[in-house]
Amino acid sequence: MKNKSLIPVWKPQGWTPLKAVGELRRKMPEYKDKKISYAGRLDPMAEGVLLLLVGQENKKRKEYEGLSKVYISEIVLGISTDSFDALGIIYSIELGNLPSKEEIEECLKKFIGQQDQVYPPYSSKTVNGKSLIWWTKENRLLEIEMPKKEIEIYSLSLDSTEMVYAPVLFENIKTRIKRVEGNFRQEEILKAWKKFAEKNQKEKLLIIKIKISCSSGTYIRRLASDIGEDLGCGAFALSITRTSVGDYSKED
Repeated sequence: MKNKSLIPVWKPQGWTPLKAVGELRRKMPEYKDKKISYAGRLDPMAEGVLLLLVGQENKKRKEYEGLSKVYISEIVLGISTDSFDALGIIYSIELGNLPSKEEIEECLKKFIGQQDQVYPPYSSKTVNGKSLIWWTKENRLLEIEMPKKEIEIYSLSLDSTEMVYAPVLFENIKTRIKRVEGNFRQEEILKAWKKFAEKNQKEKLLIIKIKISCSSGTYIRRLASDIGEDLGCGAFALSITRTSVGDYSKED
């Protein structure tokens, strides 16, 4: 591979963006001593296209961060978590009276267009010099006004729906969480999900798969939570896959 100043990579689920940078340096020694950053982070539970910038290309990071994104996300309805994804503690369960396909499609239409999106509590956005993660862990979110960001969702569609038993969902989540490196409360979270699965062995949960085309800065796990709130049943993002950033896709 020839030297590049912009390198699109596919970040696997479980890795942080810094891990992706480290793996590039390990596999390609010619980049060992180069300055490398990434444009637009991806959460550990997410996978997909990540743009790595080398050398002087770092000066254009804001430009690359502003590119539009396309995602595919699986969302579990009827359960809410404090992180809005599977790497979180369950705080609400509403397994009865799940919405119909028609109700879900009508709900999705409401989120198309420009809007203010509230940052997730577990995010790196800073308020008064402290990250939202710090305010959350200190149980002091009520002391601050949650920051918002203007985003735009260009298109949002329902791809499919699927019903799965709670123990099957737990095995899926366990596999995903075990891929995550670093300290993200994994042991505590897995215990909670195991307890849920054992208590609800015969319960089926609805998983919807959606496709999102959106502006930079859109949090898909926040969108998942907002969809669940609008439907009145709660929801969290089981999987998030970024299929493209601007003109760069998995094929690149």
